[in-house]
Order: sequence, then C-alpha cells, then structure tokens
Amino acid sequence: MASQTETTLPEGSGLLSRPLVCQVVTPEKTVFAKTVDFVALPLYDGELGVLPGRSPLLGRLGYGELRIKVDGGTESYFVDGGFAQVRENTVTVLTNRAIPAAKIETNGTAERLDELLKRPAVTDAEVAEKSKAVSQLRAMLHISNKP
Repeated sequence: MASQTETTLPEGSGLLSRPLVCQVVTPEKTVFAKTVDFVALPLYDGELGVLPGRSPLLGRLGYGELRIKVDGGTESYFVDGGFAQVRENTVTVLTNRAIPAAKIETNGTAERLDELLKRPAVTDAEVAEKSKAVSQLRAMLHISNKP
C-alpha cells in the first residue's frame, strides 16, 4: 500500500516504461519530433519539467527557452508563446515560432531591443505591444547567450 506522500500510477499503465516523445509544431512545420529523456517547458507562469509518466496537463506557454534533453545532450529553442499538452508520454508544443538557440543572431537581436527601448509608447495598446516585444527579445538574448 502506498503512503500518502507517494504517487502511484494505475497498475498496468506502463507509462513509466514507455519512452517520452516530444513534438514541437509551428504553423509552418514540425520543428522537432523525437524520443527524448526530459522536456523543460517555459509556461506562462513558470517552468515545468516533464519526465516519462507525467500526469496529463494542458498549459499556456510564455516566451522563453524550451529545453529538450535527448541522447545525453540538450537542445534549446526560443518559443513564442502557445500551448503545451502532456498526454500518455507525449509532449506536444504548439507555438507561433520555435527558433533553435544556435540560430538566434545575438547582435541583431540586441540592436532591435535597443531600438525598441528608445521608441516611445503612449497609448495603452502601444505600451502592451512594446512590453510584449521587449519580453520576447530579452528571452531570445538570454537563450542565445547561454554557453
């Protein structure tokens, strides 16, 4: 019998023995689809790690780093919001953009951020749009500057 602090899966579910699959999909294409060891999702209100056997969930993505551990290495992507679903050892990420960290141009992104910060925003809509763009660019710079 399990203690109150132990989490158990239904007998015969086999979720822990099945591999974890991750799919990253944008409107244009499937960016990533492989069997993985671990996925770290940048949810809107914090980061969530997913291992095999994770309970089902649906979460809103924020702007940030999606980390995928596969074959002893880690692949990182900048994701531009969207949704993530975890179900039966499959992590599905639906996002507007998924840019591999290695393809983020640091200098160009920093220049765009500097220009954006200098641009005035007067109306509520302009302030919201500027805030969103600043958050996106800062997340991209953070990812691209990681070793």
